[in-house]
Amino acid sequence: MSTVAKSAPLHATKTAAAGHAESTEIEDVQGRPDTRHLAINKVGIQDIRHPVRIKQRAGGDQQTVATFGMFVNLPHHFKGTHMSRFVEILNAHEHQITVASFRAMLKEMTERLEARDGHIRMDFPYFIDKRAPVSGVNSVMDYEVAFLGQQLDAATELRVQVQVPVTTLCPCSKQISSYGAHNQRSLVTITVRAEEFFWLEELIDIAEAEASCELYGILKRVDEKEVTERAYDNPKFVEDVVRDIATRLNADERFRWYSVESENFESIHNHSAYAFIEHDKDAAQAEA
Repeated sequence: MSTVAKSAPLHATKTAAAGHAESTEIEDVQGRPDTRHLAINKVGIQDIRHPVRIKQRAGGDQQTVATFGMFVNLPHHFKGTHMSRFVEILNAHEHQITVASFRAMLKEMTERLEARDGHIRMDFPYFIDKRAPVSGVNSVMDYEVAFLGQQLDAATELRVQVQVPVTTLCPCSKQISSYGAHNQRSLVTITVRAEEFFWLEELIDIAEAEASCELYGILKRVDEKEVTERAYDNPKFVEDVVRDIATRLNADERFRWYSVESENFESIHNHSAYAFIEHDKDAAQAEA
């Protein structure tokens, strides 16, 4: 024989608690007014990693992990922004990231955060299969890529940046030395604003073609001989590298603005050699 406790039913207790919660609204602290009269240029989240898929020239998509920074402006009369909305927007864009979808994400962010200005930066490693020049052995090279987007007063701008490690050989060293010439690892950074579609691999190709020699993940002895002699036959100052790349970009009408920088990590000095070129084709045409 069982007994029943003389107490309120469990479901009644839950209902009462739910009714109490419904009658009590949680305050939106970020929405409080601020009296310091100081607008904030950028507020948001950074260093958040997220899986993305990037369309590759070889076909299909490449899965990688990107690090994001997402920011909007905050008017002086708002105390704070809604940080969770940045992450919600990011989670809603797990599909393939393209220039078009990145631009759409930027627009969605500024609209949902009710902001005038917005900024998104996405940095990710990009991998390309490469074959050694003589043996043909296959290896993987990695490159650092960034998508840089900003929306200012409803005008959206997107730039793409690639960092490409290469080899350069010093022309002066070759000219004055009786035995060989010194060379070094160099890092070329190309940033472009384009109005038409292009592959990331196209910018990487340009950087590698205008260095003394490109790099490979694996080289056999016959390949090492080839790249050493190729660099020796193609000496480049850091100034030569940026000028030659700029010449290639000037000839391509898809790229309306660009910057090129190269840093040579000198093998016989305790400093780096550095050069930088920036050019805006539309501004130059307007002034002509």
